[in-house]
Amino acid sequence: MGTSKEFADYVCDQLIAAGNISCKKMFGEYGVYLDEKIVGLICDNQFFLKKTEAGQVMIEDHLGTVEEGLPYPGAKPQFLIDSLDDREWLAELLRASYQELPMPKPKPKKKKK
Repeated sequence: MGTSKEFADYVCDQLIAAGNISCKKMFGEYGVYLDEKIVGLICDNQFFLKKTEAGQVMIEDHLGTVEEGLPYPGAKPQFLIDSLDDREWLAELLRASYQELPMPKPKPKKKKK
């Protein structure tokens, strides 16, 4: 089905209070980055947050239950975030998850021909 640009823009707008948020198109879907670290995916017009212990605790405390899903076939399970209305809580959730996620691996330098 794919994600509409409008939905990706909406999600990024709802997450903007977390800090430097960007959405980058990846294979027809979108990666969500906080300060250049990928924190989630937007696939089939759904927002998936990478799993962390802090994220799980915050989601359970706020929503009472944690819903997981697969953003695409073969992916690792991630938190499916259906409730995108509370910008302040989303910002806290992303910042807490960000702390536990690894930094991206440095890209290898291109060889000169």
